[in-house]
Amino acid sequence: MNSEVNRRTEDGTAVKIYLAALGERVRALRARRGMTRRSLASHSGISERYIAQLESGEANASVALLWRVAEAFGITFAELLQAPDNAGALLPELERFLRTLDRERQAEALQLLRVRYAGHPPGAHGVALIGLRGAGKSTLGVRLAERLGVPFVRLGGLIEELGGMPVGELFSLRGQSGYRRLERQALELAIDRHPRAVVEAGGSLVSERVTYDRLLEAYRVVWIRAEPDDHYRRVLQQGDLRPLQESREAIEDMRRILAEREPLYAAAHRQLMTSGKPVEACVAELAAFAEHGLGGAV
Repeated sequence: MNSEVNRRTEDGTAVKIYLAALGERVRALRARRGMTRRSLASHSGISERYIAQLESGEANASVALLWRVAEAFGITFAELLQAPDNAGALLPELERFLRTLDRERQAEALQLLRVRYAGHPPGAHGVALIGLRGAGKSTLGVRLAERLGVPFVRLGGLIEELGGMPVGELFSLRGQSGYRRLERQALELAIDRHPRAVVEAGGSLVSERVTYDRLLEAYRVVWIRAEPDDHYRRVLQQGDLRPLQESREAIEDMRRILAEREPLYAAAHRQLMTSGKPVEACVAELAAFAEHGLGGAV
């Protein structure tokens, strides 16, 4: 066995496997946070070319450079290096079982676990909408709040209020970690200010476990979904070209974001597919969910 280990070490196989896994980890973290390579390079102070090499498993990764990448993501060095499947011994077995269920039954199983172990029902403060830009969160959120007679709160607006500047500038000046701290503060501010509300959360909030758990605890969370083509079309109609400004690479980033965030979005209490549905039908479905889940009122 020792000879096999030595052989693998000498020919670099083990190192190559690890670097490839590390590159995939960086790509996944970047996608969940909605960061382009250019953005990550800017926040880490590392060249975009090196980021590309790191993600492809070809970079000669030093501890110092990886430390800067972790800081740009707003996570610890250990969190960057850890494997995503080491959170618990029973998780692989749970995952295998859940994979035997269709999506609807997976959602039911998650709800049963929440009811059994969370200790209290979610949603005391209203409804929160999550999902990528272009899904329809703002449009549906405003209409739902009007129908329920409660305030509509954009967490992005509260973040700007707390930070004293637009979100884009906050990202540039404070980085991921600074922005995420403000995001958590904004959520607590929304809870304190409004006993009941409809809240629109940023698409990448789900990548921050503590903040997302707090959202799931305080609100009945709905994942507002749309087909990829509808996401692109709606973002263009909004005049927001951020996901498309880098053309092909940006479109691939958007697809990766959808793939990476889907398991996180799926932890919501309910999902609503908006593609092919009139706005009013979507609002009616959301209102019925809110009123049923919260004993008749948000």
